[in-house]
Amino acid sequence: MTRPAICFDLDGTLVDSLPDIIGSIAASLVEHGLADPGDAPIRSLVGLPLEDMFTELAPGSDVSALSGSYRRIYPTRFTQSSHVFGDTVEVLESLRAKGYLLAVTTTKRTPIARDLVAALGLTDHLDLVQGTDDFPAKPSPEVIHRALAELGAQGTWMVGDTTHDIKAGRAADLSTYAVCRPGATHDRERLVTASPHHLEESLLPLLDLV
Repeated sequence: MTRPAICFDLDGTLVDSLPDIIGSIAASLVEHGLADPGDAPIRSLVGLPLEDMFTELAPGSDVSALSGSYRRIYPTRFTQSSHVFGDTVEVLESLRAKGYLLAVTTTKRTPIARDLVAALGLTDHLDLVQGTDDFPAKPSPEVIHRALAELGAQGTWMVGDTTHDIKAGRAADLSTYAVCRPGATHDRERLVTASPHHLEESLLPLLDLV
């Protein structure tokens, strides 16, 4: 019998990692003699592929060089302030008890995503960490399809904090759950444009839906 699975975005959904991401993006720009644009412009782009972020933040610059700097800088500081959200472990444990397989489906590359999950103590709470490795990123559903194929599971929900997550979930024919915490990557008004099936301020209400 095929088991059901729930897919989760990582950054801003299971873990509060945006300050370290934003700081690493800013440091990469500064390293190349470019201005730090401040938190808000960077935050609005989180969830896109790294190269797309730098294209938006530094038009006409060497995106490959900027991306290379980020990939060197970020692992040196990715747990400087990052931490697991207070509701994450409770929700994952409860879903496991209900029989769900649990997958991370993130725009991060798989190795760094697994490193972050391990560093923050979440490895044992998840069945798979699937990053985006040389295939289209969300809002394409490809990362979801690959995770579910690896698990041999039937997808039920996509849970995330950006419109990219919700659009990917819809494209994969999953129910979608948008989490909009204080200081969220995408605010409520922006998340509504992606038409999530549910929009909540924490992960906890998900437990009443499954």
